[in-house]
Amino acid sequence: MTRVDFAFGAPDRLRAACQTARKRYLAGQRLVVYCSDGTRLSAFDRMLWAFDDTAFVPHVLAKDPLADRTPIVLTAADPQEAPGMPDAGAWLLNLDDACPPRYDGFERVLEIVSDEAADRQSARLRWRDYQAAGHSLHSHDLSRGA
Repeated sequence: MTRVDFAFGAPDRLRAACQTARKRYLAGQRLVVYCSDGTRLSAFDRMLWAFDDTAFVPHVLAKDPLADRTPIVLTAADPQEAPGMPDAGAWLLNLDDACPPRYDGFERVLEIVSDEAADRQSARLRWRDYQAAGHSLHSHDLSRGA
């Protein structure tokens, strides 16, 4: 059963997602980042290059020829269809407002939630969907570290 972690209270959802991607990369782990909103996914892609002056987070879009050899893959399509998937140890970072398609093929799903009302509301709906599907849910408060 897929474990789902919600990190609530992020001052900036995309910045927190960049920090998460960096941690996964530094741990030598594969991460698929899903978002059906191309504008948000592009903003995340750009932010990964600039969120920290000294950070290097190798990442590509799923359609890139190097995607199967790159630790962080960004996709707006079915995450299970990302190059190199399925990968038993891969985690899925969801930046969408809805649950990603076929997320249950991943060991773990990460959800980052900002303090914005709309973001919190869509996160509550995702929480209920994951819970109804019987997944193990875990909550983390990012505001405590701020």
